[in-house]
Amino acid sequence: MSKTHFGYQEVDEAEKAKKVGDVFKSVAGNYDLMNDLMSMGLHRLWKRFTISMSGVREGSRVLDVASGSGDLALAFAKRAGPTGQVWMTDINGAMLSVGRDKLIDAGIFPPLALCDAEALPFPTDSFDCASVAFGLRNMTHKDRALAEMARVVKPGGRVLVLEFSRPAKPLQGAYDAYSFSILPKIGKYVAKDEAAYRYLAESIRMHPDQETLKAMMEIAGLSRVEYFNLTGGVVALHRGFKT
Repeated sequence: MSKTHFGYQEVDEAEKAKKVGDVFKSVAGNYDLMNDLMSMGLHRLWKRFTISMSGVREGSRVLDVASGSGDLALAFAKRAGPTGQVWMTDINGAMLSVGRDKLIDAGIFPPLALCDAEALPFPTDSFDCASVAFGLRNMTHKDRALAEMARVVKPGGRVLVLEFSRPAKPLQGAYDAYSFSILPKIGKYVAKDEAAYRYLAESIRMHPDQETLKAMMEIAGLSRVEYFNLTGGVVALHRGFKT
């Protein structure tokens, strides 16, 4: 049986989806609070930048993959307006429920799909933009997920990947200390799950760096792929276009 990484562990591919699902089922209720604490609120700026680079406007059709608690979907929905459409998808029902409730509280009733990003249930050339924020690193076959996102966007459409990446060398020591000493403790006392946040720190380290992810997006069929380092490369936004 094929192996893959779950943080620093090597597990059977068939096990990973369940393990990741258990992590996010555990943290769903505190997900937004933990994001604010972990990033000191910076995740809001990273997501705002992503929206500004998306090209989404009134009437756009958008697919938000691994939508989680719905921050991007909500911002996209406000941009796309009543003539547009923003689909929320996630493989984890608990997280999708959190995101759905957030949009409903804002008066928006989004279409939802509980699905695997590696096999999206949408026709080819369906969306003007497809996005994934802090979800790609949890997928077993990142190449398949990227290829699916490229498939479902229209020619001229955009694929956006916002994800933790490789910080500049002067930041690496402090970043490692924070990730492996402080972050799990925040998870322990706030989310009551230290192991989940230790996995999240490990999953960031196992995720491809900026140039590797750029190459993966090109292999997936996207062109004009570029990336923007945010907060010294702690996070990067990758953007590619479908020709």
